Amino acid sequence: MSTRAVFALPPGARAYPLRTARGEFAAVDSAVPDGVTPKGTALLLPGFTGSKEDFTLLHEPLTARGYRIVAVDGRGQFESDGPETDESAYARGELARDVLAQAAALDTPVHLVGHSLGGQIARAAVLLDHSPFLSFTLVSSGPAQISDSQQQRVKLLRDALGVMTMAEVWDAILAMGPPEEVGGPTRGIGDVVQLRRRWLGNKPAQLLATGRQLCTEPDLVEELAAVPLPFHVLSGSQDDTWPVPLLDDMAVRLRAHRTVIPGADHSPNADEPLPTARALADFWDGLGL
Repeated sequence: MSTRAVFALPPGARAYPLRTARGEFAAVDSAVPDGVTPKGTALLLPGFTGSKEDFTLLHEPLTARGYRIVAVDGRGQFESDGPETDESAYARGELARDVLAQAAALDTPVHLVGHSLGGQIARAAVLLDHSPFLSFTLVSSGPAQISDSQQQRVKLLRDALGVMTMAEVWDAILAMGPPEEVGGPTRGIGDVVQLRRRWLGNKPAQLLATGRQLCTEPDLVEELAAVPLPFHVLSGSQDDTWPVPLLDDMAVRLRAHRTVIPGADHSPNADEPLPTARALADFWDGLGL
């Protein structure tokens, strides 16, 4: 696992390998600054082709509100190690147990936040054992499989990974158009050199397995609603991965707090970080824990 920061860290943050009973996971950890009363800890899980850096712009405003922020790369994701070709290591249950191990390593109850794929992995962890968590926020993460259009994009990626190297796939994605139009792994917080290095850090088996899971995820909202945790559904005002009305309906089914961030798309944490951070902190504060 690399311990050298590829991306600039948030102010006051440190990057290190979080040691757990299931191995090490690359983490970026921001403590509550001096003079601010600590209120709790949040564990943040990124989405498909993403990384812990997707939350970079949330750290400073959330620590200013009293919350320690720990963002992690999942198994086989960017700076966290994992098998190159063994897809079984990335089964949903395995990734869920990783999350439980991460929470245990932090040695304190945590507010769980999952973005997109990270939300579905977090959901699986909560369904296995909700006891380490104080609350669960799904960020742009829907009730079941992704939209038909996104399934087609994932299928193209999976087909390409079957016949091309990671570097060749990156070049093919860039050839499709500018990053702001192509999206996916070419779009994020960082320049094209940093994002390429992040892409190359992903294990192909992880992308193949989790891509398949995104396209076949069952609706488990009823099961999640039976878990005694406070829920929060947060999204942008538009989303082509899970349509916003679908997220609205999921929030109703979960009896969850609902936040829509105006002007944000599938990644409100990057598109509109300050309103997103405010919504997260307001939700946690409102729990009165």
